[in-house]
Amino acid sequence: MTTPADFESLLAPYAMRTQQSRGRRYREPDHPYRPAYVRDRDRIIHSAAFRRLAYKTQVFVDQPNDHHRTRLTHTLEVVQIARTVARQLSLNEDLTEAVALVHDLGHPPFGHAGEQTLHEMTASVGGFEHNRQGRRLVEKLESRYPHFPGLNLTCEVLDSISLHAEQSTRLSPSSPADRQMLAEAQVVDVVDSIAYAAHDIDDALRHQIITFADLRQIEIWRWAHDRCEKTYGNDLVGKQLSRGVIRSLIDGQVGSLIEESRQQLMNIRSVEEICSSPRRVISLPLPVATMKEELQKFLFARVYRSDVVTRRTKEGQQIVRGLFDRFLRSPDQLPEKYLRTDEGIERAVCDYISSMTDRFARRSYDENGAV
Repeated sequence: MTTPADFESLLAPYAMRTQQSRGRRYREPDHPYRPAYVRDRDRIIHSAAFRRLAYKTQVFVDQPNDHHRTRLTHTLEVVQIARTVARQLSLNEDLTEAVALVHDLGHPPFGHAGEQTLHEMTASVGGFEHNRQGRRLVEKLESRYPHFPGLNLTCEVLDSISLHAEQSTRLSPSSPADRQMLAEAQVVDVVDSIAYAAHDIDDALRHQIITFADLRQIEIWRWAHDRCEKTYGNDLVGKQLSRGVIRSLIDGQVGSLIEESRQQLMNIRSVEEICSSPRRVISLPLPVATMKEELQKFLFARVYRSDVVTRRTKEGQQIVRGLFDRFLRSPDQLPEKYLRTDEGIERAVCDYISSMTDRFARRSYDENGAV
């Protein structure tokens, strides 16, 4: 029978191995044929929080269109790309997959607008941040197992959530850090950014918020367009063209990420060197990163702050505020599981609202209104 050690013998010296894991908070016997990070993956997939991602949206919040992306489809796209990168760099694919699956669990309804509103409503008790909420979910709020709270994930997956929360507040990936994320978690972080930017373009084109003419102003789009023509010729039009360019946009960035990271990893011989490095070792080459930064600025100006998006997000913020006020004044309306906390009613209300899907939050608001 093939053992975990057989697979891990193929990993690079800087890859995280199961035998190096610091384990779980609550000790459990090893599984006979599922390594620790595979069990993490399975527990995340079977969690209620993961299923709810199917009805949580990102930018185009609370949309009835069946084709728009949700947190779940985005997560699966990140998993797919991250595993490809991990395989090429001889990293631990199982750990990479678990980190990718867990990375969006803490998001509330109505995307970043919902997160901002919950942060404002809980400012007096420490605020709200989706990565910290994700760790709270898998450590406390999920209740699937009789012998421990949460999912009892490995320390490495939990650390990836916490370090992502800390490093997302820094000015750049090269900002000073006490500890860097594991290489597997760094892969997920970069791939997450590549995936959501490319697919936000796709959704924005579908909603007719931007046009091809707008995108031709952006260097990375022209770069991807040239790559697309070399692959498919110059006869593509309409949706076939946009899909081809977006595919080339992702493929080009992922390829450059792999090549640049290989160079960065060339002289690294251990996981400890990854974690103690003054900067991340998984990164895009500077020219591509610079082009990608221009794309991000374009998306903020033309998509995320567009009338179509801001109108819907304002509605979402109104719903979150109304629900928060209602439950704060009438905590007896909260499900019992959310009242089992010694952290105060504000945190209990925040936990409940952040767990909601877009449609459940809207339905709850429409049925009862704000207090």
